[in-house]
This record gives sequence, structure tokens and C-alpha cells, in this order.
Amino acid sequence: MPNNSNEADNRGGLDLRTALLLVTGGGATYVAFLHPAVGVAMLVGVGVMTLLHLLLK
Repeated sequence: MPNNSNEADNRGGLDLRTALLLVTGGGATYVAFLHPAVGVAMLVGVGVMTLLHLLLK
């Protein structure tokens, strides 16, 4: 019986957060490929969010 609750989840499988990020990233890439203007808007949004994240650290 594991002492830590996180040890029971560490079986080498894909984490739910990682799977969600992969699916979301794939969907965003597909939309950006079909509609380049949306891709540029997403790129600007991600850039601004990254800059704010770095400045607020």
C-alpha cells in the first residue's frame, strides 16, 4: 500500500492534464491551419499570456 496518494497514479500512463494539452494543441493547430487569421490571433494571445506569466512570476 503506497504511503503517498500520488504514488498510486504513477504507473507510467498518460496524465490527464497532458492528454488534455495534447488534444487542445492539436485542435488549435488544425484550426490555425485551416484559418490562418485565427492562427495569428491565437499566436498573439499566447504570446501576451506568456509575457504576463513571466512578468508576474
